Amino acid sequence: MFQEPDYSENLSLMLSEALHDIGVNENIVMRRRRHFMLRETMGNITSRLTDQKETNYFLGSQSEGTTTKGLDSDTDVLNCRHNYNIIQDWSEWEHGKFNYLMIQDENTTPGYCFLQLLKDDEPLPATVNHNVHHFTDRRGRILYKNTMINNFLVGAVQHGPSIAQQGQPGLCDLDRVFAFPCKSWPQSASGLSERQGIGRWPTQKMIRYAASTDCFVVPTGSKVSEYPELEWRISSILAERCLMNNLNITQIRCYVLLKMILKSFLNSQDEVNVSSFMCKTVLLHCIKKREPSIWKDYNLLTCLTFCLLELHSCIQNDSCSHFIIPENNLMAGQFTVTETKNELLKNICELIQNDRQQLLSIDIDDLGHRLQVKLYRVPHGAYYFPSSFEIYEEVFTWVYIDIATIISVEHMLILKHLHNENIRTMKHHIVKLMNFSDNGNRLEHIAFKFLAPFLFTTYGSILASSSIAENNQVSHQELICLSAGLNSDIASSKLKLASVFYSTGDMEKAELILRNTEQQYISLPVLPLCRCWIKVKPSVTAEFMRVCSEQNEDCIKHITAMCVRFIQKEINCVPHELQYEMFRSTQGDMIHRLEYKDCWMDWAVVDSLPFLYFLQYKIYSHLQRHQAQQQALSKLIRTIETDKNLKHRETALNILGQCMEQENRPQKAFNCYLLSLQQRARNNAAYIHICKLLSGLVVNQ
Repeated sequence: MFQEPDYSENLSLMLSEALHDIGVNENIVMRRRRHFMLRETMGNITSRLTDQKETNYFLGSQSEGTTTKGLDSDTDVLNCRHNYNIIQDWSEWEHGKFNYLMIQDENTTPGYCFLQLLKDDEPLPATVNHNVHHFTDRRGRILYKNTMINNFLVGAVQHGPSIAQQGQPGLCDLDRVFAFPCKSWPQSASGLSERQGIGRWPTQKMIRYAASTDCFVVPTGSKVSEYPELEWRISSILAERCLMNNLNITQIRCYVLLKMILKSFLNSQDEVNVSSFMCKTVLLHCIKKREPSIWKDYNLLTCLTFCLLELHSCIQNDSCSHFIIPENNLMAGQFTVTETKNELLKNICELIQNDRQQLLSIDIDDLGHRLQVKLYRVPHGAYYFPSSFEIYEEVFTWVYIDIATIISVEHMLILKHLHNENIRTMKHHIVKLMNFSDNGNRLEHIAFKFLAPFLFTTYGSILASSSIAENNQVSHQELICLSAGLNSDIASSKLKLASVFYSTGDMEKAELILRNTEQQYISLPVLPLCRCWIKVKPSVTAEFMRVCSEQNEDCIKHITAMCVRFIQKEINCVPHELQYEMFRSTQGDMIHRLEYKDCWMDWAVVDSLPFLYFLQYKIYSHLQRHQAQQQALSKLIRTIETDKNLKHRETALNILGQCMEQENRPQKAFNCYLLSLQQRARNNAAYIHICKLLSGLVVNQ
């Protein structure tokens, strides 16, 4: 790659433009980062609200913005369990936690440690081993095995310290790493400030922030360890995130190119010889060793060459020092087959010597074709690939959809926690949530704005349900709570308020809310969203994508319709036809449920638009407006038949079946229930409706 300056600069600029076009630019990088930080903040607020002793951190390429659609990067999550306490000094022992002493001695691989179990009532080593996940060594120390990870998620695939959960179509796979927090940084990672390179990188500000982050241990041993089941890797992942978030766009493009080269030329589909984390470490070492002024777009090719040469040296010497914990050699035991190592070295040399040819052959995100169009001015019609605007629009669309989906997830987790709580506890949670808005940072304020309306609506609905049971009325205070949640999304909270009015017999107010909600719904490109049970890529319209590309994340409230959720404490606010959904599971069905994600099956949950038309049908029946009632029924049927994005289609079919029963069309009703069972064979209230329908027919005969 060491050609004449004009050649190198021209190719570098064209390559930078091509990477900009596929989404490796400041705008999309910052959007991806903000998205995952907001997602992380919402999840951790929920954890604190529900008294969970854990914190989740989003890490890796997706959260750094160092990825593209073609790279298909996993979403990495570090799950920190705060009921564990990893100490290096006896003074750090804490009562009420699982305390372990970090041990680094002649038997541990550099960058790794053993965890010695301590007593739970005083800061002394434990002497009795009662747990299969502990091992007593020759010195009498009770050490924690890293194989405990196998208990966390059944059915997932383990890769080192992480558990991989396969994503559904259109969604990224999830790599979840379970970690325990260290009370203080290990001595091996404390010298970051002494390792500044040319140009004083990392800066003192970055070093101070990195040193203030938490350090962890994760359950995996070194490849060269004599005790692979007993070792735990020391992780400074939050400090690494700080460094990555301070890279400039040329450095990010260089890293993305390295990952494309890995995927295209160095790693096979079946075997990963060099990991993206190794490439990240190589890049950080190169940044430290070089003048900051070289990291410009017109030098991209030269910067890439430096990184490839550094990678070549690491492979040749079987040595790649972790950037923050340099005693940890990332390539220790990596190449057990000499032929593999030699082949890698040969391929890297070819990449350096034949830069243009190799870059033009990268298929990921059509990078090679895009570069060919720019270099040789090939007509755009010669190749088809998405424009930079189309990529920008798609990234923003799926970022917003993911934020809305996470809102749905966090709402469900909060409801699960509150399902068996009393009114006073729920009020306490609302106060806690409001504190995040008043005293939190900017992201916590935004998270409050998204989560609070759903909680206000549920709280108001629970209060209203109690009042309806007593005197069939709703107080002014309860209406204030319900009204405070009306801006949760385009429809769901408004429909709950309409359902409250319907339940008290105030049909006029309920009809007005429904009419206004329908007008808003049909005038905008609204997308139904829900994460109760299914993770499939929704079908979106061009108009929906346009709105996402033109507006900030606040647009989520106006172009998404969450499912409507009633927990059992809200039962008196629920039409009786929908109450059956709260009792959908028989004893035989329960064994086919997963406790951690199927809690919604004890609630009444329905998609917004079918529920809107169902309520209209019932209300127009009470108001004796027959024509409007039949129009609402037709709209309900059409929505069920045509809306591909419905997530609770079985519930929509169940309420449609009951409408058909009211229309005295039992065969149509029976067909609706059968179709519902095709959608969900178990945990389905359709069985109740079929039994009732057949029983009624027998009695009538």
